[in-house]
Amino acid sequence: MYVPATNLRALSKVGALDCDTVILDLEDAVAPDMKEAARRNIEAFFATPRDGLQERVIRVNAVDTPDFEQDMATVAACRPDAVLVPKLSRVGDFAAIAAALQRHGPHPALRLWAMVETPAALLSLDEIVGAGLASQPRLECLVVGTNDIAKETGVSTEDGRIFLLPWLMHVVLCAKRHGVCVLDGVWNDFADQAGFATEAAQSVKMAFDGKTLIHPAQIDPANRAFSPSVEAVAQARQVVAIFARPENAGAGVVNLDGRMVERLHLAQARALLALCDAVETRRASRR
Repeated sequence: MYVPATNLRALSKVGALDCDTVILDLEDAVAPDMKEAARRNIEAFFATPRDGLQERVIRVNAVDTPDFEQDMATVAACRPDAVLVPKLSRVGDFAAIAAALQRHGPHPALRLWAMVETPAALLSLDEIVGAGLASQPRLECLVVGTNDIAKETGVSTEDGRIFLLPWLMHVVLCAKRHGVCVLDGVWNDFADQAGFATEAAQSVKMAFDGKTLIHPAQIDPANRAFSPSVEAVAQARQVVAIFARPENAGAGVVNLDGRMVERLHLAQARALLALCDAVETRRASRR
């Protein structure tokens, strides 16, 4: 979930949020004359004992902006789990990120997240992701910026995002090809819970790994959408169980209640159960 770094009240409450990641925002949510104050707020936030289990990510300003250098100094001082770079549009941006971190103090454990929100990024994404995997910090996650894509191209986000779907699926395809995480963009009207639920369900079907949020009211619906259903978990357990039988030890295909199940389905079932276990562990830690 994005949290504006100027919102002290929101910063004080992030530890109680039931989301996987908190993105402390220095970019779009912060007015130009508030950037320095926002950086000080983030430094104060990281100076306090860690409260909550979320990943902590700092979204900096774009590589070609005057604020980028100071933002990266804040990243080096705070040592978050990851840095989210917006409008990353060319392979050369990785060198600029690495150089900035080197100037302010290397952070070997830092991971890199990148916003995909420009036409240039969409057109060169496969090359960009490949280069990001070889960079330091290493690219781990793509975050779609649907608002900026719509702004840069004039393409509408209405009608179930039908006009954006080819580009969104292209981002998902590149992420899956390279094995990096991919998060869907935000739903702007946080008062429209039904609309959010519909778009979150679409995100799941498109194979996004999660969805970025702008309001706490979106957290529970997102968790429901991306958590494995009871039916899916039960079916996954059946697949694992049938392949565990001695007579199926070397089988490539088995008959499960009249349905042919292959070993690729076994891998999918194990992955789903691992996700289910992770969700349950997170929930248990909050009880």
